[in-house]
Amino acid sequence: MVIAIHGGAGVLRSDKPGAHHRAALARALDAGYEILRAGGASLDAVAAAVVVLEDDPLFNAGRGSCLNSDGAAEMDAAIMEGSALRAGAVAAVRRIRNPILAARAVMEKTRHVLLAAEGAERFARAQGLKLESPAYFRTARQAAALRKGRKRHHGTVGAVALDRAGNLAAATSTGGYTGKMPGRIGDSPLIGAGTYADDRACAISATGLGEAFIRAAVAHDICARMRYRGSSLAAATTAALRNVAQLGGDGGLVAVDRRGNVAMPFNTEGMLRACIDARGRRSIAIW
Repeated sequence: MVIAIHGGAGVLRSDKPGAHHRAALARALDAGYEILRAGGASLDAVAAAVVVLEDDPLFNAGRGSCLNSDGAAEMDAAIMEGSALRAGAVAAVRRIRNPILAARAVMEKTRHVLLAAEGAERFARAQGLKLESPAYFRTARQAAALRKGRKRHHGTVGAVALDRAGNLAAATSTGGYTGKMPGRIGDSPLIGAGTYADDRACAISATGLGEAFIRAAVAHDICARMRYRGSSLAAATTAALRNVAQLGGDGGLVAVDRRGNVAMPFNTEGMLRACIDARGRRSIAIW
């Protein structure tokens, strides 16, 4: 059993993340790991971990999402399980309290993979998922970031897990970046870019400059390197991030392979991250 989570890369020391961020990561990590320890599925574990982070205004997902140039939160999310390569995603949603739950509903209740905007919200409402007013997502911290015109102010949350049955899963949720154009969609809900899981290789959840991660097809590239070239998880993730850097992007990711190895590389000043490895060892870090 293994779980790894992230709360976004690109964090700066000037942002003063500290004990409160670590405590929030610990809560999310525990929410997912308790499911695995009870014999639950990796899919349930990653969803539970991401819900905790979506509900916490410290993170750029759900309630704490960045605001676009119109001053509104527009959120993306995706989830994928590695045994049958099932996946679901939502994009550019403004009222769904937990976009990751809507993404899972798309996977389990429809023939589709990705629903966007108002159509995704109508679907979420029909599934009984909780919707909120736009004011719920407009936090003082993110409103200040928009007002100050903070550049490259972004982040993402995500989780990957391996359960007792050997099944992998990945989940990612984000509010994008401050001041983005309305309707902009990043890598998080795009299967193979910011999110991917394949029991034959690994599960990945990425964070960073989404446009570069899309162009490099990062998440699938890592799986492909492992499957077709026999690369280790560490080598595959390092090479994929190198490609992002060559495209002028930065960021990081969390990944776990089918043997329980964990990788949490990043090429920014910091990445909020945590894991419990196959030996039960716990790690929470920022820098």
